[in-house]
Amino acid sequence: MTVKERTKPQVATMNAVHDLPVLVARDKGFFKDEGLDLEFVTTPGMAQVTTSHFVKFDSVFDRPLDSVYNEGGIDQYRMCEWGIMKRAVEANTQGLRGRKIVALGASMSKFAIVVAPGSKYYEPEMLKNQPIAVTPNNGSDFTTLKMMEGFLAQEHIKRTHAGSMLKRLEAVRDGKVAAASVMEPWISVAQKWGLRILIESHSTRSEAAGDDLDGATLKKMFSAQARAVELIEKDPTPFVHYFIRETGGLLKPEEFQTWRLLHAAPQPYTHERWEDTYNWTVKWNMTVPGATYQNTVDNRAWQ
Repeated sequence: MTVKERTKPQVATMNAVHDLPVLVARDKGFFKDEGLDLEFVTTPGMAQVTTSHFVKFDSVFDRPLDSVYNEGGIDQYRMCEWGIMKRAVEANTQGLRGRKIVALGASMSKFAIVVAPGSKYYEPEMLKNQPIAVTPNNGSDFTTLKMMEGFLAQEHIKRTHAGSMLKRLEAVRDGKVAAASVMEPWISVAQKWGLRILIESHSTRSEAAGDDLDGATLKKMFSAQARAVELIEKDPTPFVHYFIRETGGLLKPEEFQTWRLLHAAPQPYTHERWEDTYNWTVKWNMTVPGATYQNTVDNRAWQ
């Protein structure tokens, strides 16, 4: 495929839980301080209260962010670690625009599995054979498997889709699904609604980029993110508004649980992490076998 001509790197922003260091670095001028002139492209995310985006358990490459990337509309993006891995591996096998894992990302905020206040489920193992609402092949899906595999055999962990984070919580509240996996700010919304949290876990992001985005530029981008991380970790309160906006007024700033936020500077994606994560992903049939660290990971920002 031919990537359209551009004059500046185009960076995707989606959900605040993935992109908070990018949003802060953009709005504080940290990218400009690094001498970067970037274009930020907003793509639909399942955390947005207004989203009409509905995904199924089929090709991830039909989804808005992936379609925009494949058409050359963005050069760099981040999402859950396993989702990036799946896309980097399978783009090669499907002849799509190539992308590499270029860093372990900065955002490591939590996901949680929630049930209704009066639910008969009180611990994770009680969800045996009960579908948990997730975004297929995205962070809530992968993190749900990670959280549940310590309690149930693989064949007894079931997932389904019920739409956006808001739609999932509504489905739980209304008794349409047994449980749902959500991230912030929707964990805070779930608590406000009185839903019960069964289990939660941090979920790391990865950074992906096309081969045409050079290491020096990536290094500057990650440096700007690292600077933003220092601010967020010192006091996340000034940045809560990015999350509140995603709820469309369902949450007040003081109701957001900032303690769930966790960030660190982007860092190289190690060979050991690749082996552990890729093999786990293949075990769950979440991506295809046969990929290698050498053809999927490129830590050029540190070279």
